[in-house]
Amino acid sequence: MYEFCSTGALVVAGVYLVTLIFKDLRFVGPMVTGLVLLMLCAATIAFPTPVSPLPPALQSYWLIIHVSIAVAASGLFTITFAMAVLQLLQSRREKNMAMGEDTKLGFLRVVPNSTTLENFAFRLNSVGFVFWTFTLAAGAIWADQAWGRFWGWDTKEVWTFVIWTVYAAYMHARVTRGWNGNRSAWLSIVGYLCVVFNFTVVNVYFPGLHSYSGL
Repeated sequence: MYEFCSTGALVVAGVYLVTLIFKDLRFVGPMVTGLVLLMLCAATIAFPTPVSPLPPALQSYWLIIHVSIAVAASGLFTITFAMAVLQLLQSRREKNMAMGEDTKLGFLRVVPNSTTLENFAFRLNSVGFVFWTFTLAAGAIWADQAWGRFWGWDTKEVWTFVIWTVYAAYMHARVTRGWNGNRSAWLSIVGYLCVVFNFTVVNVYFPGLHSYSGL
């Protein structure tokens, strides 16, 4: 968990910096930096474990493929979570301004409107969803090689599928059902909360074949 969390922080910062080359996202920088700092603190304080040899099931080239893509997807979902929160705040500010009410969220003046935030978050979520789909498929192939079955309803496997389902629902609802605005932002936030739950609570408190936290 220490390696995953610290590497995830690196990926979040890296994806954000690379995205800055193509899109001006400086407005989301403070929130992304805060999330990276939180991830590094969690890795250092909550998840440190002694260095030890890998269990036999993890001694595979699929470790690099499966985990690397999972980290990349989690990094993208972290950025879209930050953008979804900003979208909700900006949407509220826009409604207050439309009614002629004063708003205390003055810092949002430098943030794009809620529609722009939603559209860009959707693009990043689309990439993250493709990565997570590959994570799920690669994990099944690796499970067959390590344990002789593609799917075993292990807690970690179930929650990986739950996350995939939530983001699939997000993609479907926004594209075909017209779930725009705050509803799409909340669904994106729910998906990220599932990612956090899967990484923290499931890894620490639920026994299973994926119990490698070492805590």
